[in-house]
Amino acid sequence: MARSSLSHVVGFDDGAFDKYRHATVPVVGAVFSGLRLEGVLTGRVRTDGANATRVLAGLVTGSKFAPQLQLVLLQGIALGGFNVIDLNGLHERLGMPLMVVARRQPRLDKIREALLTRVPGGARKWALVERLGPMEPVAGVYVQRLGLELGQAEEVIRRLAVHSNIPEPLRAAHLIAGGIATGQSRGRP
Repeated sequence: MARSSLSHVVGFDDGAFDKYRHATVPVVGAVFSGLRLEGVLTGRVRTDGANATRVLAGLVTGSKFAPQLQLVLLQGIALGGFNVIDLNGLHERLGMPLMVVARRQPRLDKIREALLTRVPGGARKWALVERLGPMEPVAGVYVQRLGLELGQAEEVIRRLAVHSNIPEPLRAAHLIAGGIATGQSRGRP
């Protein structure tokens, strides 16, 4: 895949939420062309629910940006707590590469314990996490990827990570989602 074929990217992140209250959580997609913010997508997912895959697929395919988008970036594999995204299913529905980006290696032992002991549908959600395998270190972050090679993942991160190790579409989505959820943006993604 040539460099120019990954110039139109959407990065998704969720807003702050009360993990003890079952409600909906704002989800924001920051659409970029290169390093320029082109637009914003918004939706909602249920806290610890099972609708994240469907919501993200709908946001992407239902948007005016869909014809140009070539890559989806995610800040983790779950939204709204443990609303785990079926990355393989999302990849098939969208027909484009996906990449999960994290600052550090997730503590899978803690995630497994929480899913299997405290989350409705946890066994199914843990199977989705396990199916992806471990995250890979690249360009100062950890990634999981579908539909692109490790070298392509590194090129995307290096090109889009301008103000931190996190690509700008994810950084912008994080800031916007924080502003929507709490009235002001906060912290690093």
